[in-house]
Amino acid sequence: MFSAVVRRLCIDLGHRATLPGMNADSWLTDTRTSYDTVAVSYADYIREALAGAPYLRAALALFADLVHATGGGPVADVGCGPGHITAHLGELGLDAFGVDLSPVMIDVARRDHPGLRFEVGSMTDLDLADESVAGLLACWSLIHIPDEAVPTVFGHFRRVSRPGAPLLLGFHVGSESRLKTQGYGGHPMKVHVHRRRPEQVAAWLREAGFTVEAHLLTDPDESLPGALLFARRPPLGPPPTRS
Repeated sequence: MFSAVVRRLCIDLGHRATLPGMNADSWLTDTRTSYDTVAVSYADYIREALAGAPYLRAALALFADLVHATGGGPVADVGCGPGHITAHLGELGLDAFGVDLSPVMIDVARRDHPGLRFEVGSMTDLDLADESVAGLLACWSLIHIPDEAVPTVFGHFRRVSRPGAPLLLGFHVGSESRLKTQGYGGHPMKVHVHRRRPEQVAAWLREAGFTVEAHLLTDPDESLPGALLFARRPPLGPPPTRS
């Protein structure tokens, strides 16, 4: 069941070609332009998707509990798209706001969820203050970040997270990258989609200074498994005792 929903959310709707390499100078622009192009169709396509994603809903509920347990505060949904997950977090009692690379996607999020905060931004250069969020999640938005940029992204995630803040990541599981050339509504796209092993993502998180707490592998027997990974910026330890 979850695999089918993930396909609706993220998988290519048209032709996909194997990606032999990518231009480091253009992938952000290509990703932004692609999601500007499909923003309205994408929002319509996934509007009710959470209703059919019980494992994702359970993960979001657990994430909300973890944020509440640390005292609450602002929560960043990075790569928020049209804001459906941001809004769900608000229903779970979190002070959630969304950040997305696509200005048109942010316009759609503001249209559909006028009571919430959304802003344009890139996770590769996250414009949030140090230790300003009580929790952060990136649900199937890391799939467009090339391997060499992931450590920078996770460094920003740690920088903006308060000590003890939980982190939730969702991503495709695998070891290949592909180029998606057509997407939601049949519109043209040029966006790179990367599948990764959970152990690799966990290693990057540890190198960035996170503690990895748990991960859930969903639909491992399907063609497109998913992973939900929980981590945390370690809380500040007690002051050293004097002898």
